[in-house]
Amino acid sequence: MKIYTKTGDKGTTALFGGTRVPKHHLRIESYGTVDELNSHLGMLRDQKLDAHSFNSLLKIQNKLFTVGSILATDPEKATLKSGKQRLDIPRISAEDIEFLEKEMDQMNEELPEMTHFVLPGGHQTVSVCHIARCVCRRAERLATALFDNEPFDEEVLKYLNRLSDYLFVLARKLSKDLQAEEIQWIPQKES
Repeated sequence: MKIYTKTGDKGTTALFGGTRVPKHHLRIESYGTVDELNSHLGMLRDQKLDAHSFNSLLKIQNKLFTVGSILATDPEKATLKSGKQRLDIPRISAEDIEFLEKEMDQMNEELPEMTHFVLPGGHQTVSVCHIARCVCRRAERLATALFDNEPFDEEVLKYLNRLSDYLFVLARKLSKDLQAEEIQWIPQKES
């Protein structure tokens, strides 16, 4: 299989289902940002992590391919009027969202109470996690804009929202594991 097809040379690309759209279409921006997030999670996974965090990130990366497929699908071709699926695309389930919530709850049990915002950084691994969190928030913003125009399964929005929270908690856990200083943001009073 050749990687280059030359079909996008005029600035369009095909959605899952065959519909062609401009490469700057909001749908492309949405799933492209999810792909960018997935790459950042791969870089995070390449850091020295405990086995549980490594495996959780691997599971999340697989789910992000599901999110990307949903976002890359022409909504008119995703379902028939009868509600039956026309294209075989996987779904994000309530259990996928619960997985993130349980992971956060488990990590939070071991973390000190958060009383202030924290500045990203302290260790390269923590910084990579914060970058992934920010990309996840951007993916969520783009997906919500797309949802307003062309609705899709709401579980995708919930998943992206919960994932950004998960990445914040993971960054705090990694700070603790790596004995990195967590610097609180304390607003400066004007003198």
